[in-house]
Amino acid sequence: MNDNNKSSQDELLETPLRRTRKNNNSHRYHKPPKKRKRICLILLVLVLLIFGGVGVYALNIIGHAKTTIDDTYSSANIKKMRDVSAILKKKKPFSILLLGTDAGLGRKDSGRTDTMIVATVNPKKNKVTILSIPRDTLVHVSGSDLIYEKINAAYHEGGVPTTIKTVQKTLDVPIDYYLLVNMDGLVKTVDAVGGVTVTPPLTFNYEDAHVTKGKKVTLNGKQALAYSRMRHEDPKGDYGRQYRQRQVIEALLHKTLSISSLSNYQGILKSVKANIRTDLTYNDMMTIATNYRSTAGNIKSYTLQGENAMIDDLSYQVAPVSEKRKQANRLRHELGLADSTASFANPNNYGADVTSDYTTATSTTTGTATTGYY
Repeated sequence: MNDNNKSSQDELLETPLRRTRKNNNSHRYHKPPKKRKRICLILLVLVLLIFGGVGVYALNIIGHAKTTIDDTYSSANIKKMRDVSAILKKKKPFSILLLGTDAGLGRKDSGRTDTMIVATVNPKKNKVTILSIPRDTLVHVSGSDLIYEKINAAYHEGGVPTTIKTVQKTLDVPIDYYLLVNMDGLVKTVDAVGGVTVTPPLTFNYEDAHVTKGKKVTLNGKQALAYSRMRHEDPKGDYGRQYRQRQVIEALLHKTLSISSLSNYQGILKSVKANIRTDLTYNDMMTIATNYRSTAGNIKSYTLQGENAMIDDLSYQVAPVSEKRKQANRLRHELGLADSTASFANPNNYGADVTSDYTTATSTTTGTATTGYY
Protein backbone atom coordinates (compact mmCIF):
# COMPACT_ATOMS: atom_id res chain seq x y z
CA MET A 1 0.00 0.00 0.00
CA ASN A 2 1.46 3.33 -1.04
CA ASP A 3 -0.98 5.48 0.86
CA ASN A 4 0.74 6.78 4.01
CA ASN A 5 -1.86 9.36 4.97
CA LYS A 6 -3.75 7.42 7.63
CA SER A 7 -4.87 9.39 10.66
CA SER A 8 -4.32 7.65 13.98
CA GLN A 9 -8.00 8.15 14.77
CA ASP A 10 -9.02 6.40 11.58
CA GLU A 11 -6.74 3.36 11.59
CA LEU A 12 -8.31 -0.07 11.44
CA LEU A 13 -7.35 -3.63 12.18
CA GLU A 14 -4.44 -4.49 9.93
CA THR A 15 -5.16 -8.19 9.43
CA PRO A 16 -3.75 -9.64 6.20
CA LEU A 17 -6.03 -9.52 3.18
CA ARG A 18 -6.31 -12.25 0.60
CA ARG A 19 -5.30 -10.78 -2.74
CA THR A 20 -3.12 -11.32 -5.77
CA ARG A 21 -0.34 -8.87 -6.48
CA LYS A 22 0.35 -7.49 -9.93
CA ASN A 23 2.36 -9.77 -12.22
CA ASN A 24 1.50 -12.79 -10.10
CA ASN A 25 0.04 -15.42 -12.38
CA SER A 26 -1.95 -17.29 -9.74
CA HIS A 27 -4.66 -14.59 -9.35
CA ARG A 28 -5.97 -16.37 -6.25
CA TYR A 29 -8.01 -14.98 -3.41
CA HIS A 30 -8.70 -16.73 -0.12
CA LYS A 31 -12.00 -16.42 1.66
CA PRO A 32 -11.85 -14.18 4.76
CA PRO A 33 -13.81 -14.78 7.98
CA LYS A 34 -17.43 -13.74 7.81
CA LYS A 35 -18.23 -10.30 9.24
CA ARG A 36 -21.36 -9.54 11.18
CA LYS A 37 -23.71 -7.31 9.25
CA ARG A 38 -23.96 -3.77 10.61
CA ILE A 39 -26.89 -1.43 10.71
CA CYS A 40 -26.89 1.24 8.03
CA LEU A 41 -27.90 4.27 10.08
CA ILE A 42 -25.17 6.66 9.01
CA LEU A 43 -27.59 9.19 7.60
CA LEU A 44 -29.05 9.69 11.05
CA VAL A 45 -25.79 11.26 12.15
CA LEU A 46 -25.67 13.42 9.04
CA VAL A 47 -29.23 14.56 9.64
CA LEU A 48 -28.65 15.07 13.36
CA LEU A 49 -25.52 17.17 12.98
CA ILE A 50 -26.57 19.11 9.89
CA PHE A 51 -30.35 19.18 9.57
CA GLY A 52 -31.49 18.68 13.17
CA GLY A 53 -34.78 20.40 13.93
CA VAL A 54 -33.37 22.09 17.03
CA GLY A 55 -31.58 24.63 14.80
CA VAL A 56 -28.30 26.45 15.26
CA TYR A 57 -29.22 28.46 18.34
CA ALA A 58 -30.87 25.56 20.13
CA LEU A 59 -27.77 23.46 19.56
CA ASN A 60 -25.71 26.18 21.20
CA ILE A 61 -28.17 26.34 24.10
CA ILE A 62 -27.58 22.65 24.76
CA GLY A 63 -24.02 23.63 25.50
CA HIS A 64 -22.34 20.35 24.71
CA ALA A 65 -22.95 20.53 20.96
CA LYS A 66 -19.79 22.43 19.98
CA THR A 67 -17.62 20.32 22.26
CA THR A 68 -19.17 17.17 20.84
CA ILE A 69 -18.60 18.25 17.24
CA ASP A 70 -15.05 19.41 17.96
CA ASP A 71 -14.30 16.00 19.46
CA THR A 72 -15.55 14.22 16.34
CA TYR A 73 -13.30 16.18 13.96
CA SER A 74 -10.56 14.23 12.18
CA SER A 75 -8.91 15.47 8.99
CA ALA A 76 -9.26 13.29 5.91
CA ASN A 77 -5.54 13.87 5.24
CA ILE A 78 -6.18 14.17 1.55
CA LYS A 79 -6.08 17.05 -0.94
CA LYS A 80 -9.66 17.84 -1.88
CA MET A 81 -10.63 17.98 -5.54
CA ARG A 82 -12.62 21.17 -4.91
CA ASP A 83 -12.46 24.23 -2.65
CA VAL A 84 -15.00 22.91 -0.16
CA SER A 85 -15.03 25.99 2.08
CA ALA A 86 -15.97 28.18 -0.89
CA ILE A 87 -18.71 25.73 -1.86
CA LEU A 88 -20.43 26.04 1.51
CA LYS A 89 -20.05 29.81 1.66
CA LYS A 90 -21.66 30.16 -1.76
CA LYS A 91 -24.43 27.69 -0.83
CA LYS A 92 -23.55 25.31 -3.63
CA PRO A 93 -24.21 21.54 -3.70
CA PHE A 94 -21.70 19.37 -1.86
CA SER A 95 -20.98 15.66 -1.44
CA ILE A 96 -20.15 13.54 1.59
CA LEU A 97 -18.92 9.96 1.85
CA LEU A 98 -20.68 8.10 4.66
CA LEU A 99 -18.87 5.06 6.04
CA GLY A 100 -20.04 2.48 8.56
CA THR A 101 -17.65 0.21 10.44
CA ASP A 102 -18.16 -2.30 13.22
CA ALA A 103 -15.33 -1.43 15.60
CA GLY A 104 -14.88 1.20 18.29
CA LEU A 105 -13.29 4.38 17.00
CA GLY A 106 -11.04 4.65 20.03
CA ARG A 107 -9.43 1.29 19.35
CA LYS A 108 -6.40 0.52 17.23
CA ASP A 109 -8.24 -2.35 15.60
CA SER A 110 -11.37 -2.29 13.51
CA GLY A 111 -13.04 -4.04 10.61
CA ARG A 112 -13.80 -3.09 7.08
CA THR A 113 -16.47 -0.61 6.06
CA ASP A 114 -19.53 -2.76 5.52
CA THR A 115 -21.58 0.33 4.64
CA MET A 116 -20.59 2.91 2.03
CA ILE A 117 -22.88 5.71 0.87
CA VAL A 118 -22.17 8.74 -1.30
CA ALA A 119 -24.62 11.54 -0.50
CA THR A 120 -25.08 14.80 -2.38
CA VAL A 121 -26.86 17.78 -0.84
CA ASN A 122 -28.40 20.22 -3.32
CA PRO A 123 -29.99 23.38 -1.82
CA LYS A 124 -31.32 24.62 -5.18
CA LYS A 125 -33.33 21.44 -5.70
CA ASN A 126 -33.97 21.03 -1.95
CA LYS A 127 -32.85 17.42 -2.27
CA VAL A 128 -30.46 14.89 -0.78
CA THR A 129 -29.44 12.07 -3.13
CA ILE A 130 -27.80 8.97 -1.69
CA LEU A 131 -26.07 6.16 -3.54
CA SER A 132 -25.35 2.93 -1.65
CA ILE A 133 -22.27 1.03 -2.80
CA PRO A 134 -22.45 -2.72 -2.03
CA ARG A 135 -19.54 -3.83 0.14
CA ASP A 136 -18.62 -6.62 -2.31
CA THR A 137 -18.29 -4.33 -5.34
CA LEU A 138 -15.25 -5.32 -7.43
CA VAL A 139 -12.71 -2.47 -7.70
CA HIS A 140 -9.03 -1.68 -7.74
CA VAL A 141 -8.14 -0.05 -4.41
CA SER A 142 -6.31 3.23 -4.92
CA GLY A 143 -2.57 3.04 -4.30
CA SER A 144 -2.55 -0.72 -3.90
CA ASP A 145 -0.26 -3.10 -5.77
CA LEU A 146 -3.07 -5.63 -5.70
CA ILE A 147 -5.06 -6.30 -8.82
CA TYR A 148 -8.68 -6.25 -7.70
CA GLU A 149 -10.64 -6.72 -4.50
CA LYS A 150 -13.84 -5.78 -2.71
CA ILE A 151 -14.36 -2.08 -2.16
CA ASN A 152 -14.78 -2.56 1.59
CA ALA A 153 -11.08 -3.47 1.76
CA ALA A 154 -10.06 0.12 0.92
CA TYR A 155 -10.56 1.39 4.47
CA HIS A 156 -8.77 -1.62 5.91
CA GLU A 157 -5.74 -0.95 3.74
CA GLY A 158 -5.42 2.82 3.92
CA GLY A 159 -8.08 4.31 6.15
CA VAL A 160 -10.19 7.27 5.10
CA PRO A 161 -7.72 8.70 2.52
CA THR A 162 -7.57 5.48 0.51
CA THR A 163 -11.32 4.96 0.75
CA ILE A 164 -12.04 8.45 -0.59
CA LYS A 165 -9.57 8.02 -3.45
CA THR A 166 -11.03 4.63 -4.35
CA VAL A 167 -14.62 5.91 -4.39
CA GLN A 168 -13.65 8.98 -6.41
CA LYS A 169 -11.87 6.80 -8.96
CA THR A 170 -14.68 4.25 -9.10
CA LEU A 171 -17.48 6.79 -9.66
CA ASP A 172 -15.65 9.84 -11.03
CA VAL A 173 -17.39 11.99 -8.41
CA PRO A 174 -15.53 14.42 -6.11
CA ILE A 175 -15.88 13.68 -2.39
CA ASP A 176 -16.00 16.93 -0.43
CA TYR A 177 -16.36 15.51 3.08
CA TYR A 178 -16.50 12.20 4.89
CA LEU A 179 -18.31 10.89 7.96
CA LEU A 180 -17.30 7.62 9.65
CA VAL A 181 -19.67 5.84 12.04
CA ASN A 182 -19.27 2.95 14.45
CA MET A 183 -22.59 1.28 13.71
CA ASP A 184 -23.05 -0.69 16.93
CA GLY A 185 -22.89 2.53 18.93
CA LEU A 186 -25.99 3.83 17.17
CA VAL A 187 -28.19 1.38 19.06
CA LYS A 188 -28.13 3.94 21.87
CA THR A 189 -29.11 6.67 19.42
CA VAL A 190 -32.20 4.77 18.33
CA ASP A 191 -33.15 4.35 21.97
CA ALA A 192 -32.48 8.06 22.60
CA VAL A 193 -35.16 9.04 20.07
CA GLY A 194 -37.65 6.58 21.56
CA GLY A 195 -37.37 3.94 18.83
CA VAL A 196 -38.30 3.95 15.14
CA THR A 197 -41.48 2.83 13.38
CA VAL A 198 -41.30 0.84 10.12
CA THR A 199 -43.59 -1.26 7.92
CA PRO A 200 -41.76 -4.55 7.19
CA PRO A 201 -41.76 -5.72 3.54
CA LEU A 202 -41.64 -9.36 4.69
CA THR A 203 -42.23 -11.54 7.76
CA PHE A 204 -39.17 -12.82 9.61
CA ASN A 205 -37.66 -13.55 13.01
CA TYR A 206 -34.02 -12.64 13.41
CA GLU A 207 -32.28 -12.09 16.75
CA ASP A 208 -34.31 -9.38 18.54
CA ALA A 209 -36.45 -8.54 15.52
CA HIS A 210 -39.80 -10.34 15.14
CA VAL A 211 -41.82 -8.64 12.41
CA THR A 212 -44.84 -9.30 10.20
CA LYS A 213 -45.17 -8.20 6.58
CA GLY A 214 -47.26 -5.03 6.22
CA LYS A 215 -47.77 -4.56 9.97
CA LYS A 216 -46.26 -1.38 11.42
CA VAL A 217 -43.93 -1.95 14.34
CA THR A 218 -41.85 0.31 16.59
CA LEU A 219 -38.33 -1.00 17.11
CA ASN A 220 -35.89 -0.21 19.90
CA GLY A 221 -32.16 0.02 19.29
CA LYS A 222 -31.36 -3.71 19.39
CA GLN A 223 -34.42 -4.57 17.33
CA ALA A 224 -33.56 -1.94 14.72
CA LEU A 225 -30.03 -3.34 14.53
CA ALA A 226 -31.34 -6.86 13.94
CA TYR A 227 -34.00 -5.62 11.49
CA SER A 228 -31.31 -3.92 9.43
CA ARG A 229 -28.81 -6.79 9.59
CA MET A 230 -30.93 -9.71 8.40
CA ARG A 231 -30.08 -10.81 4.87
CA HIS A 232 -30.30 -14.57 4.35
CA GLU A 233 -34.06 -14.85 4.95
CA ASP A 234 -34.74 -12.05 2.46
CA PRO A 235 -35.26 -13.33 -1.11
CA LYS A 236 -33.72 -10.07 -2.35
CA GLY A 237 -30.55 -10.68 -0.36
CA ASP A 238 -28.29 -7.69 0.21
CA TYR A 239 -30.55 -5.39 -1.81
CA GLY A 240 -33.48 -6.27 0.46
CA ARG A 241 -31.31 -5.55 3.46
CA GLN A 242 -30.36 -2.15 2.04
CA TYR A 243 -34.05 -1.34 1.57
CA ARG A 244 -34.76 -2.09 5.24
CA GLN A 245 -31.73 -0.06 6.25
CA ARG A 246 -33.11 2.92 4.34
CA GLN A 247 -36.47 2.41 6.09
CA VAL A 248 -34.74 2.79 9.44
CA ILE A 249 -32.79 5.81 8.21
CA GLU A 250 -35.93 7.61 7.07
CA ALA A 251 -37.78 6.73 10.28
CA LEU A 252 -34.90 8.12 12.31
CA LEU A 253 -34.90 11.27 10.20
CA HIS A 254 -38.55 11.97 10.93
CA LYS A 255 -38.14 11.11 14.61
CA THR A 256 -35.08 13.30 15.00
CA LEU A 257 -36.75 16.29 13.37
CA SER A 258 -39.74 15.97 15.70
CA ILE A 259 -37.87 15.74 18.98
CA SER A 260 -38.30 18.69 21.36
CA SER A 261 -36.76 17.30 24.55
CA LEU A 262 -33.25 18.59 25.26
CA SER A 263 -32.56 15.49 27.34
CA ASN A 264 -33.08 13.37 24.23
CA TYR A 265 -30.62 15.48 22.28
CA GLN A 266 -28.07 15.22 25.06
CA GLY A 267 -28.32 11.45 24.82
CA ILE A 268 -27.92 11.59 21.06
CA LEU A 269 -24.93 13.92 21.29
CA LYS A 270 -23.29 11.56 23.77
CA SER A 271 -23.68 8.70 21.32
CA VAL A 272 -22.40 10.87 18.46
CA LYS A 273 -19.27 11.86 20.36
CA ALA A 274 -18.31 8.25 21.00
CA ASN A 275 -19.15 6.83 17.61
CA ILE A 276 -18.34 9.18 14.73
CA ARG A 277 -15.41 10.92 13.05
CA THR A 278 -15.72 13.54 10.30
CA ASP A 279 -13.78 16.33 8.62
CA LEU A 280 -16.76 18.66 8.91
CA THR A 281 -15.87 21.39 11.39
CA TYR A 282 -18.31 22.99 13.79
CA ASN A 283 -18.45 26.10 11.58
CA ASP A 284 -19.08 23.92 8.52
CA MET A 285 -22.01 22.26 10.25
CA MET A 286 -23.47 25.55 11.40
CA THR A 287 -23.20 26.91 7.85
CA ILE A 288 -24.95 23.82 6.51
CA ALA A 289 -27.57 23.93 9.25
CA THR A 290 -28.36 27.51 8.23
CA ASN A 291 -28.24 27.20 4.44
CA TYR A 292 -29.09 23.57 3.64
CA ARG A 293 -31.76 22.49 6.12
CA SER A 294 -34.53 22.66 3.53
CA THR A 295 -33.03 19.62 1.78
CA ALA A 296 -33.62 17.23 4.69
CA GLY A 297 -37.22 16.46 3.84
CA ASN A 298 -36.49 15.19 0.33
CA ILE A 299 -34.15 12.19 0.23
CA LYS A 300 -33.80 10.06 -2.90
CA SER A 301 -32.07 6.69 -2.53
CA TYR A 302 -30.30 4.58 -5.15
CA THR A 303 -27.97 1.58 -5.20
CA LEU A 304 -25.04 0.81 -7.48
CA GLN A 305 -26.48 -2.31 -9.10
CA GLY A 306 -24.10 -5.16 -9.88
CA GLU A 307 -24.15 -8.73 -11.10
CA ASN A 308 -23.23 -11.60 -8.78
CA ALA A 309 -19.90 -13.16 -9.74
CA MET A 310 -17.83 -15.93 -8.15
CA ILE A 311 -14.10 -15.34 -8.65
CA ASP A 312 -11.75 -17.85 -7.04
CA ASP A 313 -14.52 -19.00 -4.72
CA LEU A 314 -15.33 -15.47 -3.53
CA SER A 315 -18.56 -13.62 -4.22
CA TYR A 316 -18.31 -10.19 -5.85
CA GLN A 317 -20.71 -7.58 -7.17
CA VAL A 318 -19.58 -6.54 -10.65
CA ALA A 319 -21.22 -3.30 -11.77
CA PRO A 320 -21.57 -2.81 -15.54
CA VAL A 321 -19.85 0.22 -17.02
CA SER A 322 -23.26 1.56 -18.06
CA GLU A 323 -24.46 1.36 -14.44
CA LYS A 324 -21.36 3.10 -13.11
CA ARG A 325 -21.74 5.86 -15.66
CA LYS A 326 -25.46 6.29 -14.95
CA GLN A 327 -24.96 6.60 -11.20
CA ALA A 328 -21.87 8.77 -11.62
CA ASN A 329 -23.76 11.21 -13.83
CA ARG A 330 -26.72 11.22 -11.45
CA LEU A 331 -24.48 12.37 -8.61
CA ARG A 332 -22.50 14.75 -10.80
CA HIS A 333 -25.69 16.44 -11.99
CA GLU A 334 -26.74 16.94 -8.36
CA LEU A 335 -23.39 18.66 -7.79
CA GLY A 336 -23.87 20.88 -10.83
CA LEU A 337 -21.17 19.06 -12.82
CA ALA A 338 -21.16 17.91 -16.44
CA ASP A 339 -21.46 14.27 -17.50
CA SER A 340 -18.46 12.09 -16.77
CA THR A 341 -15.96 11.54 -19.56
CA ALA A 342 -13.99 8.95 -17.59
CA SER A 343 -13.16 5.52 -18.95
CA PHE A 344 -14.37 3.30 -16.15
CA ALA A 345 -11.89 0.65 -15.14
CA ASN A 346 -11.70 -2.83 -16.62
CA PRO A 347 -10.21 -5.46 -14.24
CA ASN A 348 -8.05 -6.72 -17.10
CA ASN A 349 -6.27 -3.36 -17.11
CA TYR A 350 -4.83 -4.27 -13.71
CA GLY A 351 -3.10 -7.33 -15.10
CA ALA A 352 -5.74 -9.83 -13.98
CA ASP A 353 -7.24 -12.22 -16.49
CA VAL A 354 -10.63 -12.52 -14.80
CA THR A 355 -12.67 -13.14 -17.93
CA SER A 356 -12.46 -16.93 -17.82
CA ASP A 357 -13.16 -17.06 -14.09
CA TYR A 358 -16.06 -14.65 -14.42
CA THR A 359 -17.52 -16.38 -17.47
CA THR A 360 -17.39 -19.76 -15.79
CA ALA A 361 -18.96 -18.46 -12.62
CA THR A 362 -21.74 -16.49 -14.24
CA SER A 363 -22.57 -19.19 -16.72
CA THR A 364 -23.53 -21.45 -13.83
CA THR A 365 -25.66 -18.81 -12.11
CA THR A 366 -27.13 -16.53 -14.75
CA GLY A 367 -26.17 -18.19 -18.00
CA THR A 368 -24.58 -15.02 -19.33
CA ALA A 369 -21.09 -14.21 -20.51
CA THR A 370 -18.94 -11.42 -19.19
CA THR A 371 -18.57 -9.25 -22.25
CA GLY A 372 -21.41 -6.93 -21.33
CA TYR A 373 -20.17 -6.08 -17.87
CA TYR A 374 -16.78 -4.41 -18.32
